[in-house]
Amino acid sequence: MENEQLTFEFEQRPTIKGFPELRWTGKRPYTSTQYYPAQLRETYGEPDDETGWINKIFWGDNLQVMSHLLKNYRGKVDLIYIDPPFDSKADYKKKIEVKGIGKAETDSSSFEEKQYGDIWTNDEYLQFMFERLTLLQRLLSYKGTIYVHCDYHKVHYLRMIMDDAFGPENFLDEIVWCYEDIGSRAVKYFKHKHDSILVYKNSNSDERVFNIIRKRLSESTIKRYKPYFDENGKISYQSLKDSNPGVFAKLKGIPDDLSETWLDINNGAPLSDWWVDISALKNGFAESTAYPTQKPEALLERIMLASSNPGALVFDCFMGSGTTQAVAMKLGRRFLGADINLGAVQTTTKRLVSIAKEINETESQQSLTDDTEQVKKYTGFEVYNVNNYDFFRNPIEAKNLIIDALEIQPFNQGNLWDGELNGRMVKIMPVNRIATKADLAEIIHNMPYKEYDRKKAENPKEPVEVITIVCMGHEPDLKAGLVQELSQYVLDVEILDILHDKKDLQLKREAEADIVREGNKLVIREFYPMNLMQKLSLQKDYYVDDWRQLVDSIMIDWNYDGVVMQPAVMDIPDKKSLVAGVYDIPDNAGIIRVKITDLLSESLEMEV
Repeated sequence: MENEQLTFEFEQRPTIKGFPELRWTGKRPYTSTQYYPAQLRETYGEPDDETGWINKIFWGDNLQVMSHLLKNYRGKVDLIYIDPPFDSKADYKKKIEVKGIGKAETDSSSFEEKQYGDIWTNDEYLQFMFERLTLLQRLLSYKGTIYVHCDYHKVHYLRMIMDDAFGPENFLDEIVWCYEDIGSRAVKYFKHKHDSILVYKNSNSDERVFNIIRKRLSESTIKRYKPYFDENGKISYQSLKDSNPGVFAKLKGIPDDLSETWLDINNGAPLSDWWVDISALKNGFAESTAYPTQKPEALLERIMLASSNPGALVFDCFMGSGTTQAVAMKLGRRFLGADINLGAVQTTTKRLVSIAKEINETESQQSLTDDTEQVKKYTGFEVYNVNNYDFFRNPIEAKNLIIDALEIQPFNQGNLWDGELNGRMVKIMPVNRIATKADLAEIIHNMPYKEYDRKKAENPKEPVEVITIVCMGHEPDLKAGLVQELSQYVLDVEILDILHDKKDLQLKREAEADIVREGNKLVIREFYPMNLMQKLSLQKDYYVDDWRQLVDSIMIDWNYDGVVMQPAVMDIPDKKSLVAGVYDIPDNAGIIRVKITDLLSESLEMEV
């Protein structure tokens, strides 16, 4: 209980005469945060033998995840990369395709599932990023670097917010990542074909890591020496001496060891902040997870190689498909990650399990044939919840389900209130966790006070607003907190706690499965992912003849301890294959726990 009372205070940058100060309508100061507990849910692999380190990814609101991390990681993160919302005014969807083996797929075997929305009011977006960048600055070490990926929609605002959070003197660069035209429609302006990546340091420390990244040699140089490059794209001094003694004779500073490299095809001029050689991901790329807005591994690899060394701690709190974590694992960096969308956590988990398997198999083979020291890889990782109930897969789906289930008349996005119910203004608080007084800040700062003053003047004893707060658990004094903050007005406030007041309300149909032991075999006879099947039933001529066509992965813990799942079986087939469905039970098996994840990234966990 002690941890739950922790509060972290933030030092504020002093206002300097003559320097601009950031303001926007509804700006709220962010001077402290409280500690939020985390629950360990799953463990994959083992901690590092020497350091005891194990990577961590978190499912939850990244503001609360970072508040949790402050206790142990304040000032300890070496590199941060985030790809936050761009305010692109779009909804991002993932195509869900039923696995069909040996048969042609039709339009009826796939549909699009909304993953997250990127539609904001301007002030709401600025406050959202202001608070998160404030926490990121506290987590970043004094010798660390942060990269913030954005585009033309909000780069100008984010530059100012980062100046405020990190200090304008700590601005390092604005990288322009250009990518080729991938078939967008013709428009009456120059097409937007680049993103911006803002780069800041956290201090003037000489210990800040920056490794120079070089471009390939110019095409003219490559063409001139093409006959002399070896299979690795290099020319040694000895090779040059043997093949072109005239050029060799003119060289200065020739080393004693002529086997050293004279020319490397990948060691040209230092790379500038104009990146044109990395392609955006397209359908069909091997690394594609089909998660919307996924970034290419080559982009993260360049950032990590430039601003971190092996063993460094890397953090991404807008994890998405897990590209940052995947590249960190491959390059021997430790990592932390977070996302509010459970689909992102499931996608990342599956991706990391596959990468860890490949790394462990490769290292095992190398140990038999290669005595050279390899970069240490950290392949074990844990999955946590932060202040979450395992209830909804993603917050977009959650709000829509609540609106439908309670028959709320919805308002347009961007309105302070989410809708109206029986004459009352309805605000749906963040789902998957209890609502706190801190969550009331948005309501308090955006209320129509001029309208309230008018109503108060006309009828001093009548409520100026009739409000229903919808939540999933709440602090005991949530209502009192709102009334106290607005004590100058009469308010009619009602708290509607779904978990307490609407226990019988069915917001989500749970999956079902028939799993049995048959001798020394664990057999999954049937699996019924109810939500997925309901969505598929809306498709014309939908038909599935094997439950495995609806399954993304199966994890099995043969000795479940009742708290943390530690899968020994990780059945993650490729896009064209199906899970096995039948598994050998080891002799030492105890309590068996099975986790089946469907194509929507919703999971059923049960003991056998």
